[in-house]
Order: sequence, then C-alpha cells, then structure tokens
Amino acid sequence: MFYRFAKGLFRLFFDYVCHWQVVGRENQPLEGPVVVICNHVSNWDPIALGVSLDRQVCYMAKQELFRVPVLGTLIKWLGAFPVKRGGGDRGALRAAQETLNQGKMIGMFPEGTRSKNGELLPFKPGAAVLAVRTGAPILPVALVGIKSIWYRGWFRPFKVLIGKPIPVEKPETVQSEMVNELSARAQQAVADLLQQG
Repeated sequence: MFYRFAKGLFRLFFDYVCHWQVVGRENQPLEGPVVVICNHVSNWDPIALGVSLDRQVCYMAKQELFRVPVLGTLIKWLGAFPVKRGGGDRGALRAAQETLNQGKMIGMFPEGTRSKNGELLPFKPGAAVLAVRTGAPILPVALVGIKSIWYRGWFRPFKVLIGKPIPVEKPETVQSEMVNELSARAQQAVADLLQQG
C-alpha cells in the first residue's frame, strides 16, 4: 500500500515537474523473478528506476541507511533489505535469492557505488551470481541525464531506457566463467543503452 502511494506521488512529480521520458516499457517481464540492473550516478536512481517499472522493485541497500531515523523505516516499507558494503555479504545474497525464488523483482546497481563522472564503472558479479543461481532473466536499464536533474534551481528532464531481458538458464553447478561472461554481457547491455540515450 505504502509502496503504491509513494510510487504514485513520484510518478506525478517526474511527469509534471521533470517531464521525464521512459523508453522500452514493453521490454519488462510482467511476472516471474527478474534481476534489474542499472547504472548508478545519483541518489535519485532507485526512485526513478522503481517508478519507471510496472512491478514493485525490491532493493539491497547499504546497512547504514537502516540506522537512520525515519529513513530506515521508510526503506523497509519500500521492500529494501540491508547489505554490508566492501565484501561479499552472504546473508544479503541469500535474502535476494529468496526474494527472486518468490517470483519478485530485485533492483541492483552492479557498479557498487555511484559514478562521480557519469562513466559506467566495472560491474561487480553479484547480479550475475543471483541470475545464474535462480535462472532469473537480467533486465538492463539505463538512466540518462538524472545526474543533473537539479540544476541552477530547476528540475530538468531525464530519460529511462529499458532494454530487452537477457535470458538466463539455471545450471546444475554455478561456475565463475559463466558468471563473469554474464556480468560482462549485462554491462555491455547497459553501456549500449547509455549510448542510445
């Protein structure tokens, strides 16, 4: 209920104040598990990504955010769960895998941090690992122009480009070569979208 309410408010804001554009809505899978990946350049990214997709997006969020009064409660209501940055957090990966096994959508920023100059940073393997373990397709998304959404006292337009899903078959055993290849393919898909934008 709260997620739909918040999403509706931000959609109105993006429609009438930012005049945003979403391209490729038809590419999003409407059911089943999905790993959504996106470039990361601003604090607006999780909101814009969640509002642009028809289904609820569950996020991994750095655990420090859950300790912030009010914000911690808000992001829990929005379906986020904590992850420790700087190393492999197996608990967070298990939680994400369970979320996918329930047929839900996980949103991830594989660069692991915001890009200060807007250039796409190397992807960490977590999103590819989850996709391979669950057989969930990867949905590449690119945010264009959102880094400068607030400029000289005005909100500016930005664009969300949703690519075609990358199908993933769940193997009997997960091999690092398979994960690395999928991660590279996913990064290229986001890079291609950014070039189109």
